[in-house]
Amino acid sequence: MAPPSAMTTEGETNGSHPSTKAPLEPGLSESQARGQQAAFPGPPTFTDKQEEREYLKGRLAAAFRIFGKHGFDEGVAGHITLRDPVDPTTFWVNPFGVAFSLMKRSDLIQVDHNGEIIGGGNVRLLNTAAFMIHGAVHAARPDVMCAAHSHSIYGRTFCTLGRKLDIITQDSCAFHDDHVLYSTFNGIVLADKEGKDIAHALGGKKAALLQNHGLLTVGGTIEAAVFWFVSLEKCCQVQLMADAAAGGRGAKTIKIDEEDAAFTYKTIGTPIGGWFSAKPMFDIIEKECGADYLQ
Repeated sequence: MAPPSAMTTEGETNGSHPSTKAPLEPGLSESQARGQQAAFPGPPTFTDKQEEREYLKGRLAAAFRIFGKHGFDEGVAGHITLRDPVDPTTFWVNPFGVAFSLMKRSDLIQVDHNGEIIGGGNVRLLNTAAFMIHGAVHAARPDVMCAAHSHSIYGRTFCTLGRKLDIITQDSCAFHDDHVLYSTFNGIVLADKEGKDIAHALGGKKAALLQNHGLLTVGGTIEAAVFWFVSLEKCCQVQLMADAAAGGRGAKTIKIDEEDAAFTYKTIGTPIGGWFSAKPMFDIIEKECGADYLQ
């Protein structure tokens, strides 16, 4: 199957997500290739908002299981939020102190724009930093369905350097001109202003490097936000290793030029690219956990 980069998009039908097609084989006209092109998958769509809510809460629980599997948990730190499709002024988030690797759909709590818990599981503890950061991001970015932040090892290591990523690998091109550095650290985010400052710095980008803190990624789907986080963490790891290796030889890493980075971004940095790239991780969690996370 063709990668998301090579997709062409057909018109929407009956309100469903646009279907997509694999590229034509060399030498074939579109009429000759008709019937050979498989429909490309995309996020499901719903006419029933309550049904959509339950589906997305299940995906959010799976996202926490993925974070737990990747070691993106550090005590009680870290949070992923989902904008509620029924009431978009509220969001769902993990309860404070519940392990990522044990997260279930029924554990998630619903929070309003005032930071009040208005629904969800039995553990009614809200991480104040989760509300301050995510509440501000969701308010500033109507396009963001999901935001993810955690204190991953390589991400927080790289965030001590006070710099953005160098575009030195194909994978890092997904963040070409699409990530920012938030160069302020004022301790744990417990103030409304700090959350708004982070949201302002993020602007319309998909990711932020929070100096002396860690990574923040956002997406129009849960899957995209999760994949951007996993990928950004690995990009930080690669750059730390590459910089160390180059430095040890008295050299510098080779950067991808602007034109090639921009072209590659259009291949792997798109919202559908993020969604599709995350699909295998969610499939594996579903296979490994069965229906446990959906309880």
